[in-house]
Amino acid sequence: MLHPVADEGVESDRGTVVVFGGRSEIGVALAERLCAGRVVILAARRPGDLAPQRQSLLAAGAADVVTVAFDADDTATHPALIGTLTGEHGPIAIAIVAFGILGDQARAETDVAHALQIAHTDYLAQISVLTPLATAMRAEGSGTIIVFSSVAGVRVRRANYVYGSTKAGLDGFASGLADALHGSGVRLLLARPGFVIGNMTAELMAQGTRPAPLSVTADEVADAVARAYRKRRSEVWIPASLRPLFAGMRLLPRAIWRRLPR
Repeated sequence: MLHPVADEGVESDRGTVVVFGGRSEIGVALAERLCAGRVVILAARRPGDLAPQRQSLLAAGAADVVTVAFDADDTATHPALIGTLTGEHGPIAIAIVAFGILGDQARAETDVAHALQIAHTDYLAQISVLTPLATAMRAEGSGTIIVFSSVAGVRVRRANYVYGSTKAGLDGFASGLADALHGSGVRLLLARPGFVIGNMTAELMAQGTRPAPLSVTADEVADAVARAYRKRRSEVWIPASLRPLFAGMRLLPRAIWRRLPR
């Protein structure tokens, strides 16, 4: 499917698009909107199983789609992988960091190993990718890193505090990294979507969880982030109305806040 967009603000760099989390519904949808004429690299576990994602990107106008093995939790391999990608495919124009797990909040409250797994994948592994990625792109003096935070990290709620705390940490790290990259030619776009109706939350909804107010779909997130990229923005809330809403929510008394649902 083609996703035509305006040319305003499009960067001239025609390097590769890399999706860390090549099965991510949002990551692939965003790549579809940014891939025209570019080589796309999908990095994921079991890269041989990415045929549907590869076909959708080729249909969206990608010049080629390459799949590579990537284990988000195997942090020791990340610097070498990024070095290989730039060495074999040239500079990275757009890096979409879109991997993560939701986890089970109830289980994580008593199962230390599960809580640590959520923290490792959703925070530590993100740092492990973003740090060498920023170094490689800074050396080229160009490109954009797109990071997915969440409104869950803006003010962490009791109902999902394990996942929310990782997003709070990632949000802070990415905000600081964006400042560190200022003037380097590399920019960072931080996305803060609300509840996303899609593959990641399908099990939750099957168990009876209702989508939060102002919920969005993966395609809506991808559309908003693609627009923000082309306008060279540094952050985007999806939907935009969440930004003023959470400005007010920060002021809610703790006794009320702790009773809010997911």
